[in-house]
Amino acid sequence: MVRKESFSEDVDEEEYIPPEAEYFTLKDFKFNNGDVLEEATVEYMTLGTPKYDEDGLISNALVYFHGSGSDYSSISRKEEIVGSGMIFDTDKFFIISPTALGHPGSASPSATGLMGDFPDYDVYDMVNFLYRFVQEKFGLTKVKGVFGTSMGGFEVLAWASMYPDSIDFAVPMVSSHKVGGHNFALSYVMNTILESDPDYNDGFYETPISESLRRSMRLASHAMYTFGFSREYYRWGVTTEELVEGMEEFALENLEGDINDMIYSNNCFLDYDLTEDMAKVTAKVLIIAINQDQYFPPNLDAIPLSKLIKNNKLIIYDSEFGHLGTAELEKVEDEVREFLSEFED
Repeated sequence: MVRKESFSEDVDEEEYIPPEAEYFTLKDFKFNNGDVLEEATVEYMTLGTPKYDEDGLISNALVYFHGSGSDYSSISRKEEIVGSGMIFDTDKFFIISPTALGHPGSASPSATGLMGDFPDYDVYDMVNFLYRFVQEKFGLTKVKGVFGTSMGGFEVLAWASMYPDSIDFAVPMVSSHKVGGHNFALSYVMNTILESDPDYNDGFYETPISESLRRSMRLASHAMYTFGFSREYYRWGVTTEELVEGMEEFALENLEGDINDMIYSNNCFLDYDLTEDMAKVTAKVLIIAINQDQYFPPNLDAIPLSKLIKNNKLIIYDSEFGHLGTAELEKVEDEVREFLSEFED
């Protein structure tokens, strides 16, 4: 499910300079379908200062998973919740923020140059990609916790079920254990718009992309934009002129991305369903949801998810920003801090 996080951020794109990335290479990364990348690049950054246990291993590491359409630098825009003294306190935790498999910067259709020959991947591949990275780069088979938003929440839940003994806690925000209904339909429509363009050429299009592909990307972006904020925000928070302006700005932003990266990401989650896997989760889980979230309404996602996990706490709050309302996490700051306090060194 493609979720361009940056249009939720109150940041002037002309002034924003992402922090410098670091890179690590995994050798012979094998996908679940048997395909292998001889070299798979992981793009990442870190925040905070590591603490070490008696064995010399980092004892306060967290892994952050960004939403789709974003990258490692997403965490640097979350100043309201991540940083010194913030909810996810970098004075207490060492945060590892990588770019997900399939997203530019890390191994992806665009970054590898494979385009339509890039292996199809699923959420298990995405987690294995980063689990290997944390093992090989930082020497860790266990981290304190994992947290993430939207697509990042998919990875959080998959990690917690695939490697239950590798974490103490997990925090999926505005996310779910499965994709269906309107989410499935949106991704399907977006991919249909892009793949039906004659210039798409089965994923082997020319770059810079043609005017036809630019138009198709623009239409797909418009469809995505209409779900980011709450219905109330779209109705009363902006004028129709501002709404159109926002749609166009978002479309222009997406044009900086890659079409295959978007399509592969959407395809990854068309059959995403971790319902049966949730019984494997043993870590403590904090599920954070927003009443006005159009992508993952709590009654369809967070509440059913909470019934599948043995040891969890569910927090639901209101935000006119809907799916993008994690910027207002301070509304439930006390509850989140209380949960995290148990895991501080």
